[in-house]
Amino acid sequence: MEKKPHLSTVTQMRHADEIFSSQIIKRAPSSPLTSLIKELQLLQELSEHHAELELQNQELQQTQIALEEALNGYVSLYEFSPVAYLSLTENGTIVEANLVSADLLQIDRSSLIKQRFSRYIAPESADIWHQHFHKLKQQGVNKSCDLKIHRTDGSIFYARLDCLLLNFVAQDLNTEKNLENFTDSHVQSNHINNSHADLRIRMTLTDITEAKIIEQELRVAAMVFESHEAIIMTDSNNVILKVNDAFSKITGYSAEDAVGNTPNLYSSGRHDAAFYTSMWSKINSEDKWQGEVWNRFKNGVDVPCWLSVTAVHSEDGTVTHYLGSFHDITTRKMADEQMQLLAFYDSLTNLPNRRLFLDRMQRAMISSNRNRNYCALMLIDFDNFKCINDTLGHDVGDLMLQTVAQRLQVSVREGDTVARLGGDEFVVMLENLHEDVTTATAIAKKIGEQIITAINQPFQLAGNECKCSVSIGISLFLRKLNTPAEIQKQADLAMYEAKATGGNILKVFIDQ
Repeated sequence: MEKKPHLSTVTQMRHADEIFSSQIIKRAPSSPLTSLIKELQLLQELSEHHAELELQNQELQQTQIALEEALNGYVSLYEFSPVAYLSLTENGTIVEANLVSADLLQIDRSSLIKQRFSRYIAPESADIWHQHFHKLKQQGVNKSCDLKIHRTDGSIFYARLDCLLLNFVAQDLNTEKNLENFTDSHVQSNHINNSHADLRIRMTLTDITEAKIIEQELRVAAMVFESHEAIIMTDSNNVILKVNDAFSKITGYSAEDAVGNTPNLYSSGRHDAAFYTSMWSKINSEDKWQGEVWNRFKNGVDVPCWLSVTAVHSEDGTVTHYLGSFHDITTRKMADEQMQLLAFYDSLTNLPNRRLFLDRMQRAMISSNRNRNYCALMLIDFDNFKCINDTLGHDVGDLMLQTVAQRLQVSVREGDTVARLGGDEFVVMLENLHEDVTTATAIAKKIGEQIITAINQPFQLAGNECKCSVSIGISLFLRKLNTPAEIQKQADLAMYEAKATGGNILKVFIDQ
């Protein structure tokens, strides 16, 4: 389509024609030749002026085309930019919106126009928006703010608002006069300079939901990292990258000591290669492991710890880091050991009690059945303990029982079990004596005689010298053919036979 000349150019051409007509009318009654020369000169000037005007008109047309192209580019940029753009009036009414903003709010653009922007603000962010909007209008301060926005479908997302305050002079831009006089000075940013200006707030709306979620996760991770447990982070090669404050407080190693080293820094050396092979096998297969380990702290003390290790993967499944956490379980282990003592050991002598002894007896029977070696059960009964306990008191009697426990332990072999069943009743379990019954009996008798000799030694108890003797009944067994109760009954029969002979002797019951 052919472009129309600019209004100013048309006016100037019309003005030139009028001048030419007036010059013709005013022609003086001079000579014909002189008049003709003057007319020809005037026509020449007018022709040159007309050519200049035509050239200016072409330039103006080219400028207009460039402006239209720039406007089309701006419109395309505004509509299809990945950023949501909105324009608000002074009261917060939406007057302009690009397609992205409508899509972000999940509403048709025609329905978005003339709506109050505040209707899309989540209730918990309403105060933030009103304060921000008020400061923007009053102070012209362009600052960002983060809000929760709800869509028309009820879903909520986090948005970052960046606002720019502008004012536009209200006037008709379609008249020739205003086209000639309109300049960029009519658009003032940040300050209101004209009492007849209309405020406009240009706004960009950016969805930052994912960034907020990551921020929250990082905040939670930071809180977890600064827990009361020692936490270390290593790379895929197990080189320490970071430790928390609790690590330094628990182990004594500073962050400078740890970073760049491996967890071998605080290894106790108590665990063998098989232990670590098993641990890493589970980490590699299940991405986690937990269990009890011994760590050596900076003061050189080995401390029991409960360790948890987790593998961290990238999106492609590659291990990028390992996270380890541990805490000192010394107190718990002491409590467990105390419970173990109360459950399985005699509180007076610290010897195994009846419960633990029966468990070990079951194991001895299984072992005898497997390796074909004889085992023996000894029942030990004091010949005159009641007399000592009654005459010297229970405190002295307790001291005597403790001393007896010590003498019994040094009289048997390593690996044999000495237990107190209650009162002055002690038992001894002898395992793996020999596969030959005669040899096994001889070994059992020798140990029994050592016990009798040890008990016959005088006891020095609270300033009192006491003497005591014992009667011992021994039951030998080879295979798991009898129950523990039957074996104890056989040893009991042998022990009563020893007491019947006057005591201070042993008798053997042999199970063939």
